[in-house]
Amino acid sequence: MRHMLTVGLLVCCVSVASADIVISEWMYSGGGGEFVEFTNAGPDPVDMTNWSYSDSDAQPGDVSFLDVFGVVQPGESVIFTEAEPVNFRAAWDLDLAVKVFGPNTNSNLGRNDEINLYDADGNLVDTLAYGDQTYPGTPRTQNVSCNIPATDYGYTIAQTTWVLASVGDEYGSWLSWTGDVGSPGMVPEPSTLMLLAIGALAATRRRG
Repeated sequence: MRHMLTVGLLVCCVSVASADIVISEWMYSGGGGEFVEFTNAGPDPVDMTNWSYSDSDAQPGDVSFLDVFGVVQPGESVIFTEAEPVNFRAAWDLDLAVKVFGPNTNSNLGRNDEINLYDADGNLVDTLAYGDQTYPGTPRTQNVSCNIPATDYGYTIAQTTWVLASVGDEYGSWLSWTGDVGSPGMVPEPSTLMLLAIGALAATRRRG
């Protein structure tokens, strides 16, 4: 398998710091299925049981994650896709340890859309509005994903400074068997976790 889950941090309890879960990568169209990646950018584990997702409808509970993700460790990334998990893993050569939930059949993403993440109480945790037509000059994530820089976690609108994934880029992106380019589920190395935490803190301050 190309991708192995390598988070090995010692955990004694589960944090309630839900704001540490951020939207970190997305692709609205792809041969292997569009996807959204969520990453725990904080220093503590977060329980994503009964969290939910919505697109531009912005309705908490629109798509419930139930208990599929469970506790997400610091630096761990989880995937929500329109594809069947087994097919998505095969397309990207992902290890079974990577948490993948799908298929998303009723809130699919469009070229210009929103990604909204809610906690178990229906509180908005993170949101992203994107689209190269609505926001000219921003990435069009068709068959190629966009990784949000850790320093920009928490932005609510796609930025013109964000770039599309390319094979071997700083995020470790690769070419899937279906011809898409991205790095879904890629767990940052331990040395980058501090940067993730700083990005999450900056995002929290921007929201405040």
